[in-house]
Amino acid sequence: MTCALAKAHHNVLYVSGEEAIDQIRLRAQRLELDKDPKALDQLDLAASINVNDIATTLEENRSLHVVVIDSIQTMWLESVASAPGSVSQVRNCAFELIRLAKTLGFALILIGHVTKEGALAGPRVLEHMVDAVLYFEGDRGHQFRILRAAKNRFGATDEIGVFAMTDTGLREVPNPSALFLAERHGNIAGSAVFAGLEGTRPILLEVQVLLSAKSSDGAPRRAVLGWDSSRLSMILAVLEARCGLKLGSMDVHLNITGGLKINEPAADLAVAAALISAATGQPTAPHEAYFGEIGLSGEVRQVSQTAVRLKEISKLGFKQAVIPRHVGTATARPKGPATLTIAETGHLSDLVRRFSPAEGS
Repeated sequence: MTCALAKAHHNVLYVSGEEAIDQIRLRAQRLELDKDPKALDQLDLAASINVNDIATTLEENRSLHVVVIDSIQTMWLESVASAPGSVSQVRNCAFELIRLAKTLGFALILIGHVTKEGALAGPRVLEHMVDAVLYFEGDRGHQFRILRAAKNRFGATDEIGVFAMTDTGLREVPNPSALFLAERHGNIAGSAVFAGLEGTRPILLEVQVLLSAKSSDGAPRRAVLGWDSSRLSMILAVLEARCGLKLGSMDVHLNITGGLKINEPAADLAVAAALISAATGQPTAPHEAYFGEIGLSGEVRQVSQTAVRLKEISKLGFKQAVIPRHVGTATARPKGPATLTIAETGHLSDLVRRFSPAEGS
């Protein structure tokens, strides 16, 4: 990131509180970031945890455009009687650095650690002091990394950027939908494609479900990766109570491929399709995608940004979209691209009938 800013002709200072200059130099050589000497002329490195020393350097060099602090939990103020990383140190160090940024007119980027729960480590007041909060998410078992905007005073939130971790660093994924579906096999029961939204960005993901006989005498297992386990329990209950599909005594394993975490209720219909497909042994059509929210009575409810989802489905070469049935006159009936067939579903029982042997024959 710092090298990219320097290549864009910004004067950048990178302050490391965790690594020595030689360690940073070795990493830059491994990532081949030292190939552009002109860009490196505008990038300065420093290894320090003393905020007073950093402040002196910043006041002496007023030509800086960007200052990166890595990380705020390592910074230390002599006037604060506590160890680096404590609540008081993080708060006061951040306040002093933000004061300098406002006074001297440079952009300040604070890199911080997160807790096991995924929240920013240290005081929550730190989030209120800054203009934007970006979370860098990812699973070590996947090559994808997600940059998510949780707060943005000057723009939209919940936007994401998708990156792939390579031997030479992070590389942007311009079409994450195609990459997430690249290894999908459409003839496998228990799989369905979900047309979701991350902020305003449409993205297609594969929902995978595996059903197995209960492995113990206790309660059946519910293993969920990338989705809300309580919402899975709700859909299982609706399928059993409203559609007569007996899944309550089976172990259920659900996975959202790619390591992405889905929060929107629009994934309900795709999860239900994957569950029904796994239960009946009938694969979903390889050219079909799903989205829609499910209510407790089994009805399929409409979701937002239907036109954007349909456009993404068609762009990826899918031929049919299974969506909620249009009800009322407050909104216009959704119209997708001419190459896309729209199948409206009003109730989960309609979806179950689509997977019945009579329907498939």
